[in-house]
Amino acid sequence: MSPEFLWYIPNQVQPGHRGDAVVAGHNSLDTLTSHARALEDHGWHGALLGTGWGRPDTFTVATALAARTTTFRPLIAIRPGYWRPANFASAAATLDHLTGGRVLVNVVSGRDDLAAYGDSEGDQAARYARTKEFLQIVRRLWTEENVTYHGEHFDVTDSTLASRPVELGGRRHPRLYFGGASEAAEKVAATEADVQLFWGEPLDGVRERIERLKDLGEKLGREHPPLEFGLRITTLVRDTTAQAWADAEAKVAEMAKGTVPGSRHPNWRGAVGQQRLLDLHARGEVLDDNLYTTPGRYGGGGAGTTWLVGSAEDVAKSLRKYESLGISHFVLSDTPYLPEIRRQGEQLLPLLRDAGAVG
Repeated sequence: MSPEFLWYIPNQVQPGHRGDAVVAGHNSLDTLTSHARALEDHGWHGALLGTGWGRPDTFTVATALAARTTTFRPLIAIRPGYWRPANFASAAATLDHLTGGRVLVNVVSGRDDLAAYGDSEGDQAARYARTKEFLQIVRRLWTEENVTYHGEHFDVTDSTLASRPVELGGRRHPRLYFGGASEAAEKVAATEADVQLFWGEPLDGVRERIERLKDLGEKLGREHPPLEFGLRITTLVRDTTAQAWADAEAKVAEMAKGTVPGSRHPNWRGAVGQQRLLDLHARGEVLDDNLYTTPGRYGGGGAGTTWLVGSAEDVAKSLRKYESLGISHFVLSDTPYLPEIRRQGEQLLPLLRDAGAVG
């Protein structure tokens, strides 16, 4: 399978996310559509749309963008407590049918403002047990008829979707992406997900986690095709290595002033994977060849905690090293988002294609 390269579209109420350009109507349909169309024009397969209470509804934004594009594939982040499995399975299957099979799904189990939409927070084991049931029901509804499932968290009885996902080649339904670094999360990924997404860890950490997840899948009796792996990371690309590092250090200096909004989610400290990233700085400011850990000290969270920094050649070389470990899905980004779609589409993606990384 040829690797997949996605971007990130910031469906945010507040402008300036992670240093993005502050423009009028930053989250209007026209502005967000300009991002999606730029992705189509510059060789990207699609983009992740993040989720969380306090953002515009992710599924609605994804549907609107899909209607205004022709090849753009939305990776729609969703939460099991925000959606019930049958409702989501139906909505996603309908959008997949209408778009000719362009839907991708990222299932998120991390913390959120659950009480705001009537959900409640169980302990970690219960949260991931619920996610496992959600994934099992959604997959069965996409591929079977007359589904009956009685679990601890969800139930459906004699349930059949009116509209089914598009089947293309070996694809039977939208790909299910999943993240999480805790023991409970990895058990769910190993048995139920299609793609495990990693944050920007060093190569040795990614290698270790891939091996562990493969072993865990065998131990737990995975019943689906082999688990695939993805990387969600910031890629800061400039014309030269020196310019890239100068710009990276300047960005971090602004973050240190506390002037860059939207770098960390309010619940960032509770995630095992996030803490793994923050701990990397103790190993050094730059790991491997060009993995910059300092942003995590000054507000960088999630994909903004560590950055791959350098010329297009530098960053392509690093991404190919991740690919050699088994990473086949890449979700990249840098700010300002729209200009970087173009820059990295023109400078970075062709190098990856030339190396045979993109078919």
